[in-house]
Amino acid sequence: MKDIKIICDSLSDIPNELIEKYDIEVVPLTVILNEKEYKDGVDISNDEFYKTLREENVYPKTSQATYAQFKEVFEKYVNQGKRVLYIAGSSVATGTYQSAVMAKNDTDGEIYTYDSQAFSYVIGILVVEAARMASEGYDIDEIMKAIEELRDKTYVLFSVDTLEYLQKGGRISSTKAAIGSILNIKPILDIKNGLVAPVCQVRGKKNVISKMIELVKDNCGENLQDQTICIGYSDDFKERERLTEAVKAEFNPKDILYFQIGSCVGSHAGPGLTGIVCIKNK
Repeated sequence: MKDIKIICDSLSDIPNELIEKYDIEVVPLTVILNEKEYKDGVDISNDEFYKTLREENVYPKTSQATYAQFKEVFEKYVNQGKRVLYIAGSSVATGTYQSAVMAKNDTDGEIYTYDSQAFSYVIGILVVEAARMASEGYDIDEIMKAIEELRDKTYVLFSVDTLEYLQKGGRISSTKAAIGSILNIKPILDIKNGLVAPVCQVRGKKNVISKMIELVKDNCGENLQDQTICIGYSDDFKERERLTEAVKAEFNPKDILYFQIGSCVGSHAGPGLTGIVCIKNK
């Protein structure tokens, strides 16, 4: 059925070419930078955002997408006779999902919501798959079942370059951040129960990629040749290329997809963020 409209929020970090290919509607969250509000990915580009963080030493904040935003979007597509599926960023970490549920309850029409319990392109993988299936005529129940299964198989790791932003956002204590900075500790993180969670830590940035590769092998297996591995980056293109080289050498995947980590996730992790998303094969 091609009357299904797939909607997500800007936490999903989907590359523009895929948004355009599948006609995905993205509801932006708000980023507050230097006391000025920007719609994520609309009023400020990712490159501009990270450049500001590097040059001005500022600590941005984020604000959830609102009831009014979702009400407008839901009504727009319901009035076109479409059924709506909204795939959300983690409800544990942001009130955006709750805004959508409230708007859904106040809107006449067939609207479905799915809490990904995730961030960044972990959401994006689900959204793109849902949009692909919708374009091929699958029904809503089939799509919901497929993305639930895909979510369970998706594996993510990422590493931050500085602990300052995690500390400012209350994710770690100031003592841990200070000690980590002195010892040049780089944490490797994943997502558990809808929140960022530590996996391990390494000394020095040069050891991050080898540890990530080791963890991917342990959790996903070594035979990933049949899949597209997704590599996330903020503004560190050299680290992106190093990770690309390691992924090609160790896994020889069918393809590599790059996604730039947007300003909402970047607000809490800072510049220099690198990540990998793949599917568990074991």
